[in-house]
Amino acid sequence: METNPLPLPLILFVFSLLFSALDSSDSKSSPLLYDCDQCHRTKERDVSTTRSRDEKDVGIIATYSDSASGHVRLARLKMRDLSDSWIWENPTHQYQKTSREFMESFQTESNPNHSTDEHYPEQSRVQIPRSSSMTMTPMKIKRRVMRQDRRKARAAELTREDKENDDHIVSAAIEHTEGFDTTIKGKYGIWRREYENPNSDSTLKLMQDQIIMAKAYANIAKSKNKIVLYEALIKHSRDSQQAIGEASSDTELHLGALDRAKAMGHVLSIAKDQLYDCLLVSRKLRAMLQSTEDKVNIQKKRSAFLIQLAAKTVPRPLHCLPLQLAANYYLQGYHKKGNLDKEKIEDPSLYHYAIFSDNVLAASVVVNSTVQNAKEPEKHVFHIVTDKLNFAAMRMWFLINPPSKATIEVQNVDDFKWLNSSYCSVLRQLESARIKEYYFKANHPSSLSVGSDNLKYRNPKYLSMLNHLRFYLPEVYPKLNRILFLDDDIVVQRDLTPLWSIDLKGMVNGAVETCKESFHRFDKYLNFSNPLISNNFSPEACGWAFGMNMFDLKEWKKRNITGIYHRWQDMNEDRTLWKLGTLPPGLITFYNLTYPLDRGWHVLGLGYDPALNLTEIENGAVIHYNGNYKPWLNLAVSKYKSYWSRYVMFDNPYLRVCNLSE
Repeated sequence: METNPLPLPLILFVFSLLFSALDSSDSKSSPLLYDCDQCHRTKERDVSTTRSRDEKDVGIIATYSDSASGHVRLARLKMRDLSDSWIWENPTHQYQKTSREFMESFQTESNPNHSTDEHYPEQSRVQIPRSSSMTMTPMKIKRRVMRQDRRKARAAELTREDKENDDHIVSAAIEHTEGFDTTIKGKYGIWRREYENPNSDSTLKLMQDQIIMAKAYANIAKSKNKIVLYEALIKHSRDSQQAIGEASSDTELHLGALDRAKAMGHVLSIAKDQLYDCLLVSRKLRAMLQSTEDKVNIQKKRSAFLIQLAAKTVPRPLHCLPLQLAANYYLQGYHKKGNLDKEKIEDPSLYHYAIFSDNVLAASVVVNSTVQNAKEPEKHVFHIVTDKLNFAAMRMWFLINPPSKATIEVQNVDDFKWLNSSYCSVLRQLESARIKEYYFKANHPSSLSVGSDNLKYRNPKYLSMLNHLRFYLPEVYPKLNRILFLDDDIVVQRDLTPLWSIDLKGMVNGAVETCKESFHRFDKYLNFSNPLISNNFSPEACGWAFGMNMFDLKEWKKRNITGIYHRWQDMNEDRTLWKLGTLPPGLITFYNLTYPLDRGWHVLGLGYDPALNLTEIENGAVIHYNGNYKPWLNLAVSKYKSYWSRYVMFDNPYLRVCNLSE
């Protein structure tokens, strides 16, 4: 049945009644519009049970047209009486608000002079599209305002940080302040040079940063055909580099360095105004960084090669010393003298040392430092073995410079007739064509481009039997029970006699272990991919140091240590079990036969680590310059050199003739 449309006055009358009814309601949260969506109703009930109860009591006036008479009828009912299927027909008011809130919003919409700025100040206003403003609750609007505020604050913070970083790199200019405190100031930042602090290097760092940025902008300027700016950047970069020179701090800079920094800052300011593009600049800086890293890696390889070469080269003074000694040894008839104190040399009750060296000066420091710190020097016997080339010089030195009360025996390794290729595995291997090719072929790669590895393992010491003689101690000293082995690059700082009273618990070798956490364990020295190694040794076994070792020669003979050494050397003829050297076969030979000594007896690393604890060094009984930086070379770490040089007799005539000085 069709219904007649209601006249306009009647509709207005109905709405006025509706507003008056709602305004008279006791509930402060009575909604004008009600969303019957089940999820929304459930959510509102979860938020506040009280509010839900109030909403059920809201009175509603319904208007309808009677189908029979055509009259307009009014009906009054409660909201709680409506089913969930009822919805409000007004599509522009789908959110809940009280009657008072609705009236306020109605007045605001009808009054263009009324602004929401009273509630949301200018910095917090959010532009809401008109189509969606009427479908959002005030809480949602407030949340949107807060989100936009946070975005603006974050954007401002990022902009500020980017500005600060850029200012730090590009800044430049000058201002004089109190106390000789000069400030470099410019359009893009401030940098201060503190003249009062001699260690300050702020200006140096600034100029270095300026040069980096100048190179980056120069590349960009050239690509954009800004030739004048490009040439200016290159010129100022070159001037700044000349002003820096070899300086490592501000005090070493040239007098005009500060003016150069100011001029560079001005050019960089212009370059930034014309060329700055964040993406492009960052790409240029990354390319420069990669190029610099490649250059550094090349220089590291060259440096390692040259260090290896310098470490194996005999300096002129050290070459002069044995020549002078050997000449006088024969000219003055010292070669006719025999060894003194024959009885002490073979007395097992005394303290015996084994030193195998071809370096006269180094061997003298070992002996001098040991004797000077010994409580009973007359009970100490030193057995020095050298090669044929240095035998005369070594013997001459100790004949004219005998240590106080101690006994010295100097021997020539070539006089050991039992040490031949039929008995010694290393000598037999040295005669093989493979080893000769490895060491002596001219086309074998060992150059700056290859690096230090090949040169390291072509060290002449690996060809010398002096390096391998430590595995034949019972044959060299058959009448001794114990002997302390010392390398020639050590310094003794304490009386070592207590070492002879240490109980080795049936072990053959007493040594200081070198493993700390995962460092210097067996897997560092041996090839555990080979089953001969992996089936017989643990990769986690702790390594130890050659250089100061107490050997029990009686136990050595009982366990046939030399035979074990020969067997493993024969298996490693192709160098697949370990590379050349004496420590890897030593670790194998004395596996489970080494007694760990207290670390204070032997402090290592003075020949390669410049960051050792000086207190630990000073308290060490023996300090060891293991590594390439030997104390008699210019490569030596300067702060460690004094521990060695204090035992050198620089007033000796032979040392003065050969220009050996501190």
